[in-house]
Amino acid sequence: MDNITQIAFNARQAANVLQTITTAQKSIFLNHIHSKLASAKSDILAANKVDKDLALKQVEAGKLSSSLYKRLDLEGPGKFETMLQGIKDIDQLDDPAGKVQQATKLDNGLELYRVSCPVGVLLVIFEARPEVVVNIAALAIKSGNAAILKGGKESFHTCSAISKAIREAMDDAGAAAAKNAEGEDADALNLTDAVQIVESRQDIDGLLKQDKYIDMVIPRGSNALVKHIQWNTRIPVLGHADGLCSIYVAESAKLDLAKKVVVDAKTTYPAACNSTETLLVHSSHLDPDLFQQLARTLVVDHGVTLKCDPKSLANLQQESVAVLFQDKADHLQASNDEDYDTEFLELTLAVKTVESMTEAMDHINEHGSKHTDAILTESEAEAKKFMAGVDAAGVYWNASTRFADGFRYGFGAEVGVSTNKTHARGPVGLEGLVIYKYQLHGNGHASGDYGAGEGKRPYLHERIKVQDKESLGELSNKRQRLD
Repeated sequence: MDNITQIAFNARQAANVLQTITTAQKSIFLNHIHSKLASAKSDILAANKVDKDLALKQVEAGKLSSSLYKRLDLEGPGKFETMLQGIKDIDQLDDPAGKVQQATKLDNGLELYRVSCPVGVLLVIFEARPEVVVNIAALAIKSGNAAILKGGKESFHTCSAISKAIREAMDDAGAAAAKNAEGEDADALNLTDAVQIVESRQDIDGLLKQDKYIDMVIPRGSNALVKHIQWNTRIPVLGHADGLCSIYVAESAKLDLAKKVVVDAKTTYPAACNSTETLLVHSSHLDPDLFQQLARTLVVDHGVTLKCDPKSLANLQQESVAVLFQDKADHLQASNDEDYDTEFLELTLAVKTVESMTEAMDHINEHGSKHTDAILTESEAEAKKFMAGVDAAGVYWNASTRFADGFRYGFGAEVGVSTNKTHARGPVGLEGLVIYKYQLHGNGHASGDYGAGEGKRPYLHERIKVQDKESLGELSNKRQRLD
C-alpha cells in the first residue's frame, strides 16, 4: 500500500471507530486537545511567527497576496484564545449523530428509523488560516468524522505545530476515553489518525483519487483552488468558489443604518469571503445626500475605493459634492463590467445604481456567488420579497453580510461555507457533517408477507412521533413505557 493510500485507509479505520463512540467519549478527546494546545501555545506562536516572517517577504516580492497574509496571523489580540474557546463551544453543542429524524411503524414489531450518522472521512484543503486545523478537528470529532487536512505552504510551520499537539492529545486521550461507565479500563481507543495533516500538493492530487476511503472534500480558499478540486475528483465537494456578496440600499433605507451596516460589511475584514463586494443603490438616493454621505464615510473615514457606474460616479463628482472627499478623489473610479464579477478581498467596492428592487435582485442572481446578500429597507414586505427572490445561502434584512459565519451562527466554529444546493448550505457546522441512514427493527419479518392479494398483509405506515433530536435509545425507552 503506497503512502497516500495508507493515509486514507488509516483515516477510514479511525472513522469506523469514531462513529461508534459516545458523546461523553468525544468530550474527553476534545478536552485533551484543548489542554494540549493551551500548553503548546508558545511553540505554536513561535511557529506562526516563522510563517509570517517568510510570508511577508513573499508579499513584498509580489508572490503572495496581502489578504492571504492577513489570514495567516495567529498572534493577534485574542486570536489564540478564541481558537481554544471554539473547542469548548463545540464540546457544549448537542451531538448531531445518532438522532432519530423520522420514524415509521410499518407493522406491529416492524419499525423504520431514519437516524443521523457521520459522513465518514473528510478531506479539507485550505489556504493560510492555521486555526482551521483546530476548528475542523473539533467539529470532526464531535460529529464522529475523521479528517485529513492540507494547509497552504504559507502556514506550514504553524499547522505542523498544531497537528503535533492534536495527535499527542488524541493518543493521550485514548485510554481515558476507553473507561466504561464504572471506571473500569478497556482497550484504549486508537484515534491518533482521526486527524492527519498532509504537506505537499502531490499528496492532495493523490488523495483526490481515494474515493474508496474519502467521503467528502471541503476546499477553503481561492476560486482557482476550489475549481481545481472540483475538476479533479469524483469525491463529492462541499464549498464555494467565491464570496461575491452584495448589499442593496433600497429606497426607504435610512442613512444611519446604511452607514453602520455597509461600513461593517466592507471594512471590518475585507479579506473575508463574507465581506461585501458590490453596493447596489436605488437611484432615488442620488438626489438627496444619503448616497453621498455614505460614500464619504466609506472613502474618507475608511479608505475604501469605489468603482462606480456612470450615474453614481457623476453624482459624486459634482462640484458641490466633490469637496466632501477632500484629497481622496482618486478613490472614486469608473467601474467596468468585470468589477461586478470580482471578489476584491480588499478595501474596494463596486457600486451600481438600480431603478428597482427587481433590478437589484436580477443583478445579484446574475453576478453573485450565492453566498450572502442583504437588503437595507424599512419595508417588511420588500424585505420578504427580496429574501425569497435572491438565490443565496444567506439573505439578510438590515444586517451586515459579515454575520455569515459558523461561530456567529452559534455553531461553535465552521468547517466552511457552502453554496451547494444539496446536503448543507451556508456556514457549515456540526449539522452539515452528518447525513443519515435507515435502520429497520423487526422480529423475523419477511417482505414476501406484504402486498395485495390473498394471504398478504398491508403495511400500516403509521408515523411515530419523534421529539426534536431524540436519540434512538430515548425513543425506544419511551415507546416501551407507552406500550
